[in-house]
Amino acid sequence: MAWCVYARSKFSYDGARRLSKQIIEGTAEYITLPAGGVGLDVGCGSGALTIACAKRNPQGRMVGCDVWGPENAAFSQALCEANAAAEGVDNVTFREGDAVKLPFADESFDAVTSNYVYHNIMGRNKQQLLLETLRVLKKGGVFAIHDIMSKQRYGDMQKFCDELRSMGYEKVELVDTADGKFMSRAEAATMFLIGSAILSGVK
Repeated sequence: MAWCVYARSKFSYDGARRLSKQIIEGTAEYITLPAGGVGLDVGCGSGALTIACAKRNPQGRMVGCDVWGPENAAFSQALCEANAAAEGVDNVTFREGDAVKLPFADESFDAVTSNYVYHNIMGRNKQQLLLETLRVLKKGGVFAIHDIMSKQRYGDMQKFCDELRSMGYEKVELVDTADGKFMSRAEAATMFLIGSAILSGVK
């Protein structure tokens, strides 16, 4: 119970720390859409990151996708749409979509993003999940994927970055967000977020 109270005080938008807001807005800063461009938020949950990216890019549009159902009862398409309406954001749409196999054609989006999604998908190679997300990104599009990218979960991510560069990707970076960027080491350890990082770059 004490841990739950502590975590809420850190993550809640109403709390003093407002860590969730910092993470969402910090991740959204990586996403820039061209005029008329469309971005994708994979595993959009409540729609917070989708909405934040849409706010930063009024010249474009964001699509949020997620798997909704009894196992994810806290979130729904209706909730995402209500949250967007409450924020006065109308350049967003939400639809069903599974990160394991996205229902979009190759090179459909000008940007792709995600926040704390892939580590929750059990029994799947995390680097393959990243490649599936990057599959739907257009050449020249930007990506920013935030997750707990520990070696235990993701394998050798520095090697993965090198592989992306060898495939022609540009400005590939792995940014530690648990070392002061989004949270302190102590906060990350207490909330089991050690290994948090953003994988960003240009396809």
